[in-house]
Amino acid sequence: MFSKILIANRGEIACRIIKTAQAMNIATVAVYSEADRNALHVQMADESVFIGPSASSESYLVGDNIVQAALETGAEAIHPGYGFLSENADFCRLCAANNLIFIGPPVEAVEAMGSKSAAKTIMAEAGVPLVPGYHGADQSPDLIKQAANDMGYPVLLKAAAGGGGKGMRAVYAEDEFDQALEAAKREARNSFNDDIMLVEKYLLTPRHVEIQVFCDAHGNALHLFERDCSVQRRHQKVIEEAPAPGMSETLRQQMGEAAIKAALAINYQGAGTVEFLLDTQGQFYFMEMNARLQVEHPVTEMISGQDLVEWQLRVACGQPLPCSQNQLKINGHAFEARIYAEDPDCDFLPATGQLTVLQPPAENAYVRVDTGVIEGDEVSMYYDPMIAKLIVWDIDRDRALQRLIQALSEYRIAGLTNNIGFLYNLATTAAFKAGEVNTGFIAQHEQEIFRQRSLDIAYAIPIAAEAMASLREQQALDSANHSSEPNSPWHLKNSWGLPNVQLQLQIQGQRAVFPLNRSRRSTSSTVVSTDLGFDLFTENGYFRCCEVKPNLGENVEDGMNSLKAPMNGTLVALTVEIGSPVLKGDTLLVMEAMKMEHAILAPADGQVLDFFFQPGELVDGGTELLAFEVNENELP
Repeated sequence: MFSKILIANRGEIACRIIKTAQAMNIATVAVYSEADRNALHVQMADESVFIGPSASSESYLVGDNIVQAALETGAEAIHPGYGFLSENADFCRLCAANNLIFIGPPVEAVEAMGSKSAAKTIMAEAGVPLVPGYHGADQSPDLIKQAANDMGYPVLLKAAAGGGGKGMRAVYAEDEFDQALEAAKREARNSFNDDIMLVEKYLLTPRHVEIQVFCDAHGNALHLFERDCSVQRRHQKVIEEAPAPGMSETLRQQMGEAAIKAALAINYQGAGTVEFLLDTQGQFYFMEMNARLQVEHPVTEMISGQDLVEWQLRVACGQPLPCSQNQLKINGHAFEARIYAEDPDCDFLPATGQLTVLQPPAENAYVRVDTGVIEGDEVSMYYDPMIAKLIVWDIDRDRALQRLIQALSEYRIAGLTNNIGFLYNLATTAAFKAGEVNTGFIAQHEQEIFRQRSLDIAYAIPIAAEAMASLREQQALDSANHSSEPNSPWHLKNSWGLPNVQLQLQIQGQRAVFPLNRSRRSTSSTVVSTDLGFDLFTENGYFRCCEVKPNLGENVEDGMNSLKAPMNGTLVALTVEIGSPVLKGDTLLVMEAMKMEHAILAPADGQVLDFFFQPGELVDGGTELLAFEVNENELP
C-alpha cells in the first residue's frame, strides 16, 4: 500500500479522501491556492503545498505545479478527486512520465471516455443502447444545427469534454439554436478548454439513473447497484438516492450488466460511473461514463457498506477487488442533498460571502455530513459554491426520507443565501415522497416547491405570527435577565398581547397582517433566527419570514437606467453594440461565476448607452455594469 499520496483537489472531496487515507495510515499532501490558504483540507492533511493564485486555471488546473508538489514531498501517487484534472488524459501521462501513480483509470480509458462523442461510438460497437444524436467530428455550426433539425426539437447540446452540467443547453426550437450553441461552446471553452459539441434528442421526462462500476487490473469487474439522480437544476444534480425508487430486480440486473459491458469495452480500472437515461417504458440509454469518483458516491457507500475511496487506493496499488458481485447486497436506502450557497428564488444564482453561522445536524449512524468548510470560512467566487453534502440512511425509503427532512430542518446556515429551504420543500412534496421523480421534477412542481401559492401563505401566517410572538417574548426575557431593572414594564413578556396589536409579516416575499390577540394554532414547526428575520420549517414546508418594519423613507428603488452585477464574477462577453436597439429580455452581456454563466437581460425595450467593463475583467456583486436607456413609450 502507498505510504504517502497527494490529493490534487480541494473542498469536501479532498477532506473525504484524507479521512480514508488516515484510517489506512497513509500520509496525505494537500495542495492549495491563494484563496484556500486556510481551508479545511489544508488543515487536515499531513503536509500542504501552495500551487498558485486563486483562479483554478492558475492553480488546481496546472498539472506541472501539482506533479512538482508530489515530487518535492515524496508522494507516490496522486488522487485527483473529481472535477479539475480527474479526467484529463494529459495529466495522466504527466504523472506516468514522473513515475507517479494516478489513482484512477488507465490513460486509454480516460481518453476513450473523455470525449462524449468518442464514447458514444465505443458504446455503440459494444452493444450498449444509445440516445439518438450527432457525435461526429465535423463541428460546422450549420451541420450541427441541421442534425438537430432532422431529429426534431427539443434537443440537448453537450460539450464533448464536459461534465457537471457545464457546456450544456436544452434547445426547444430552431430559432433558439444559434444563440444556445454559441453560449454552450463559450462555457465549454472556459471550463474545459475544449468547445467540441454533440447534440442529442432531448427526452422530456426521463429518469437519470447511473450505475457504480469498479474494475481491477486482474480482469475483475462488478457494479455496486444504481443511484437515481433525476432531480436536477441547470443539468446538475440536487438530491440523489440509492437504490432508485421503483427499480425492479430484472431492470437492475440489465442495467448493471450493460454498465459492466461499457467498462470492459475500454479496459477500465478503478471507480467509474455509467450514466443512463431511463424512459417511462423502462427502456434505458447510455448517456456517458464518468471515469472518476462521483459527487454522489456516499449514497452507494451507505447502502453497500463499502468505502469506495479505500477501494480506489487498493486497486491503484494493484490489489484485486475486495469482494465479488454475489457478495454485495443492498441494505436500506440513502439520500444525498447538496447544500449550496445559491439563491433558488433567483434561478439558483450562486452566492458568495462568509459563513457566519454553520451548524450541521449531528452525525451518527443515520446522518453523515461531507464538507470542506467550517464556520467563519468564505465561499468565494472562484470555485463551485457547494457548502456540504448531507447524506442520510435508514432501513427503507420512507424512513430515510424522514431522516433527510429532519436533518434539513436542523441545518443552521447564516451569512449568505443558501438552498436549505428549497431542499426541504422539495423533499416534502407529495410527488417526491411517492418516488415520482424525473429530470423535469423541479419545473413540474415549481409551485409546491417555491411556496408562492396563497393557500400556502394563509397556512403559514398564524404559525409565523406565533413564532414571531415567541421570539419577541424570548427577547423580552433576555433583556430582563441582563437589565438592572428586570421588573420594568418594558420587559414584560405579555406586553405584546395587548388588544388591537397587529403584527405585519413578510412571508415568502408576500406581506400579511395578523392580530396578536387572536388565538393561535399549535403546530409542529422549527424556527431558526436569521440576520433578516427567521426561517420556518413546518409539516407543509419551509417559509422565509421577517417582520415588516415601518418605511421611514430610506428605501429608494434603483432606476431603470442602470443594471448591476448580481454576484462577484468575471465579465466574459458583451453581446450587443452600444446604441443598438434591444428588446426586453435580450441578452446584454454574460458574466461567469463559480464555473457557471449568467446572462444579464434588458429590463425593457431600449438601448445600451455605455458598458463600464470589458471581457476578462473582474466585477464585484452590486456594481453597475452598464448604462441603459429605456424607450420613451416604455416609461410609465
